[in-house]
Amino acid sequence: MALTQHHHIDLTLINGYLEALDIVVIQQMLDLYIQQSELNLTAINSAVVNADQKTWQEQCHKMKGSAASAGLSQVHQKLILLEKSTEDSEIKAQHLHELRLLNQQAVAAFQQWLKEQ
Repeated sequence: MALTQHHHIDLTLINGYLEALDIVVIQQMLDLYIQQSELNLTAINSAVVNADQKTWQEQCHKMKGSAASAGLSQVHQKLILLEKSTEDSEIKAQHLHELRLLNQQAVAAFQQWLKEQ
């Protein structure tokens, strides 16, 4: 894996998982995260479209916890910033686009790490 991808994932956490869990379980954990994050991103998008601050905060909070548990540190950090954002929908739409890209990069970095194990 390129060194530039390491910053997307918490290697200490994920390597700790590897010590305690079978690699298949870790793959299942990532698969579950991918499914859940798509649901969260869809709900966050709805919150942007509907200018629903409560849903925005709730869904960002949920995804933040999932990202932290999965070791996706940059996604987690981005969501810490976004969760309490009260910016207008246009700015939130930009943040959501950035979040989607960051999430894709982090998942790809995790998948690459899995291949190397």
